[in-house]
Amino acid sequence: MTTEALPQAAAPVTIVADTSVTAPVVDIVVPVYNEETDIALCLRRLHDHLRTHVPFTARITVADNASTDATVAIAAELAGELGDIRVVHLDEKGRGRALKAVWTRSDARIVAYCDVDLSTDLNALMPLIAPLESGHSDIAIGSRLSRGSRVVRGTKREFISRSYNLILRTTMRAKFSDAQCGFKAMRTDIARQVLPYVEDTGWFFDTELLVLGERIGLRIAEIPVDWVDDPNSTVDIVSTAVDDLKGCARVGYALARGRLPIVELRSTVGRERAAGPDIAGVPPGMVGQLVRFCVVGVASTAAYAVLYLLLHSILGAQVSNFVALAVTAVLNTAANRKFSFGVHGREDALKHQLFGFGVFLFGWAVTAGALAGLHAYAPEASKHVELVVLIVANLVATATRFVGLRWVFRAHLRRTAEAAE
Repeated sequence: MTTEALPQAAAPVTIVADTSVTAPVVDIVVPVYNEETDIALCLRRLHDHLRTHVPFTARITVADNASTDATVAIAAELAGELGDIRVVHLDEKGRGRALKAVWTRSDARIVAYCDVDLSTDLNALMPLIAPLESGHSDIAIGSRLSRGSRVVRGTKREFISRSYNLILRTTMRAKFSDAQCGFKAMRTDIARQVLPYVEDTGWFFDTELLVLGERIGLRIAEIPVDWVDDPNSTVDIVSTAVDDLKGCARVGYALARGRLPIVELRSTVGRERAAGPDIAGVPPGMVGQLVRFCVVGVASTAAYAVLYLLLHSILGAQVSNFVALAVTAVLNTAANRKFSFGVHGREDALKHQLFGFGVFLFGWAVTAGALAGLHAYAPEASKHVELVVLIVANLVATATRFVGLRWVFRAHLRRTAEAAE
């Protein structure tokens, strides 16, 4: 029996200073923690840009989350000097916590945020707001990975960012290109409905919001941005990456177990028809299943190749092929069961493994025949040539495996499709 996730209240905030207009069109939040060095420059630049380039009423909200330096005092002083600035304080750390607290309480039509370092060029602000104000989209995100973006950053950050977004696309079926860019906006009415179900209070907040948004059918607009890396950033890349992967596992598990009220949220935000197939004429979810199946297949093939080469000198070609196939077949079926097709728990697990054993026998027959044919025509072939032939033969068996697994998991896939309607 699964337990459905309950909506969570936003953290309490204390208003430190407020010289802003009431009910502006857009409320731009700057989440900060110990930013006394950068906060003044950020607020002056952002304030000047809003007055010069944004034809809407706008407020800047400084969302301080547990700073211990002079950040709040500096921000409050500038609020009095510049106007149209609100400064709020939270007792606990966390960028996600601060955004959730401010966004859900805002009286603006659109809520947005940008990082205090202003790495993203503010000229992208109007393109970010426009699709929300027009009603075309529900969420807008700046993307450093879209065509038209111009990005200056180190190789390490570039590699980590692209790898992370590839993980999201393969494991979470995400269609957005850049989850981590600190430049996003959202319709406030949608934020109040969705954010109570976003649990993360740190850097994974953005990803969790976007994944949930896609699942309930929200339209997400991606805006190419110009972005320059801040060399003085205090973000711990490794720690953040680990937390992000943990977040992916948590959200993926919640979605697979049906803990999130996807159907109810679709109805609440008016997206009841959002769960159609990804491509016309293709069964719902099949594209994502195929992508994840390929990921599992690549990993299985690598494991098979390593085992085959390790065992070859001890057991010979045919026996090594049999053993390597048998070991990887069990792991492959288990991985595809959970990862590719989202089947969890012990129900029908034995039946699924028995089917996997049947697929193993078919794969073994194909590969053993290919190996026998190779030895008949080229008896002196090296083990590496044998391995190439075996991998090619395995591709034939793999195509059959995908069709067969989709058939054997048909009951689960049918229940998932019915739940999404």
